[in-house]
Amino acid sequence: MKTISAGVLEIAYHEYGPPDGSPVILLHGFPYDARSYDDVAGCLAGKNVRCLVPYLRGYGPTRFLNSDTMRSGQQAALASDLLAFMDALSIPQAVLGGYDWGGRAACIVAALWPDRVVGLVSCGKGYNIQDISNAWKPAPAAVEARYWYMYYFNTRRGAEGLKQNRKELCRHIWGLWSPTWNVDQATYDETARSFENPDFADIVIHSYRHRFGDVDGDPQLVELEARLAKQPDISVPTVVLQGADDGVDPPPIEDLDRPHFSGDYRRVITEGIGHNFPQEAPRAFADAVLSLL
Repeated sequence: MKTISAGVLEIAYHEYGPPDGSPVILLHGFPYDARSYDDVAGCLAGKNVRCLVPYLRGYGPTRFLNSDTMRSGQQAALASDLLAFMDALSIPQAVLGGYDWGGRAACIVAALWPDRVVGLVSCGKGYNIQDISNAWKPAPAAVEARYWYMYYFNTRRGAEGLKQNRKELCRHIWGLWSPTWNVDQATYDETARSFENPDFADIVIHSYRHRFGDVDGDPQLVELEARLAKQPDISVPTVVLQGADDGVDPPPIEDLDRPHFSGDYRRVITEGIGHNFPQEAPRAFADAVLSLL
């Protein structure tokens, strides 16, 4: 475990491989943590890869440098953290990989700062930049049902439920989103410790309220959110990995995200894999990373 001051955070991260290896930054989602990439790092060992796996804001040992900083979970905050992490470590370019919240941060940096990105591995939603201005539009009933947790977190009851029952609630989500993943309790418990971060609940609640446009974001990030509202395309080489058994974002037959990618692009759907792709299929994830180096 290492830490580094980056932007508004003291970011905790794991580092694997030689310090002069090709930089690869891997980012976890909600409700997971950096442990999602333990086996991926093992697969990349010996491949001259410098693998960096940070804990996102509100997770594990990562902490804010200032108590007055807004505990925002909006997409622009996650992307700013990633860019600050790269700058703090003097990494001019890297392969970025992620899923869920981490995939969103990676997609944003790839879209807005393509000169910093060698290639992108995006899991679940391939194009993972939120269109907040249109988030109020209803989706088909089956989709709305899968998003129950978002609506729950938009209530006072849900905010309190997350604070009081975070471990039980997140374990339930793991089961729904990866129904064919036979994860043992010890593996979950190791990750669940990251949810005890003092900012976890506030950041999660803000994230799921901001994405619907129901709360204001960080005033420091208004300009960046305005750029994201234009839904910028991604030009860097990209591999999209989707689990056929993903319980929250099942891959559609038609690749609806393809028009947002203007560079080399490949989409792979893997049977028997759910939402936490890197932890469920580490070899496939590692192979996607290596294909971009």
